[in-house]
Amino acid sequence: MASFDRPQFRPRRPYDGPPSSGPSFGPRSSPRSSPPALPQADTTHWKTPWVWLKYHSQQPVVYPAMIRDASSGAKPGDWVQVYDKSGSPSGNGLWHPRAKVPLRLFHWGESFVEESVLGDLLDRAMDHRIDFLRLPEVSDAFRVVHSDADGLSGLVVDKFADVLSIQVHSLGIAQRLASWIPRMHARLGTQRVVFEVDDTVARNEGISPTTIKSDPVRAVKIREHGIRYEVDFKEGHKTGFFCDQRDNRLKLSRYTRDKRVLDLCCYSGGFSISAMLLGQAAEATGVDLDEAAIAMSKRNANLNQVRVSWVDCDAFSYARQMRDNGEQWDVVILDPPKLIHSRDDEDAAEGRQRYEDLNGLGMVMTRPGGLLVTCSCSGMISAEEFEDIVIRMSIRTRRRLQIMDRTGPGEDHPVMSNCPESRYLKVIWARVW
Repeated sequence: MASFDRPQFRPRRPYDGPPSSGPSFGPRSSPRSSPPALPQADTTHWKTPWVWLKYHSQQPVVYPAMIRDASSGAKPGDWVQVYDKSGSPSGNGLWHPRAKVPLRLFHWGESFVEESVLGDLLDRAMDHRIDFLRLPEVSDAFRVVHSDADGLSGLVVDKFADVLSIQVHSLGIAQRLASWIPRMHARLGTQRVVFEVDDTVARNEGISPTTIKSDPVRAVKIREHGIRYEVDFKEGHKTGFFCDQRDNRLKLSRYTRDKRVLDLCCYSGGFSISAMLLGQAAEATGVDLDEAAIAMSKRNANLNQVRVSWVDCDAFSYARQMRDNGEQWDVVILDPPKLIHSRDDEDAAEGRQRYEDLNGLGMVMTRPGGLLVTCSCSGMISAEEFEDIVIRMSIRTRRRLQIMDRTGPGEDHPVMSNCPESRYLKVIWARVW
């Protein structure tokens, strides 16, 4: 099996769409053939600022190759009127000519709307979590806004007790946050804000660190299905805690009574602690390369007064050693960080090899009749492709998988029909024979 020599723990990032063709926009020329002529239109009567598309798009993100032109007065962060290739009204969005995603669409239709529709979308996202899903009844930590899936491309918001943890990927969104935060506080009962923007995104979008200032909060304690966790905003990754696995952590507890559990890539210990506290497992071992993650796992175990064996080690190295030692567990959870980061052929091939390695090791370490829970959070790999990898490794390791279920993230991480590729988390539940 191939070696794995990179750090095991990497932050997960929400799916940002396929790589852009570059920071510029407009028609491309080809040395072999000329592109077909685009329809002409009289732009003098168009409502400004406007953006003219080469093609009609129902996607929330529009890349440079799809954009024909923009009005001269259109500034970064402007709310723009969008016209299709024939010059007919097509919708509205936020514009940033120098960004990798120059246009993010928030409204589609034959008539234009005011940008107050953004506030309506924010209210709809909060209503979905509070009134429809009734998430506050099971946890005070959940995703409030899931970017494209809530029609708010470029914005991710998590609620952790009285703290809003906000990620921004768009200058236009960042410019409007100050007016939205009081609205979210009033609806969600929060009081403080932690603001995070990736350095690369900040440079590409021109987002200043002073756009939104974080409140001085280092950590906060939350509850989930009766379990307490500490969310460490300084040492944690992305918004601080992975709410997407909430339902899967609860589901796991159905299968762990009196079982021996191995949790590879455990991060803050959610699966291990749920197995012990809710599932009454006989024992649990959590493994992660990140020292801060292991320290956080220990604090979470202490909060809930459960005993878990924590191992600070690369998951692949640990798994190979356990395989060589002949160790096996009744339940094995594989929840690695994103292993495929781009559509680059070499990166994708390397990532798939790592998924094969990890799943092959996981199957060998699962006692016959035991449960394997294997996850992928790589948006660049489809559910079908991931399942093919898992099944292929069962053949190579001479195991049979009795697949019980296929799940994904919690209901607060939906997928919008016009952006199905944003489905990122895949979980396969299988007994190993």
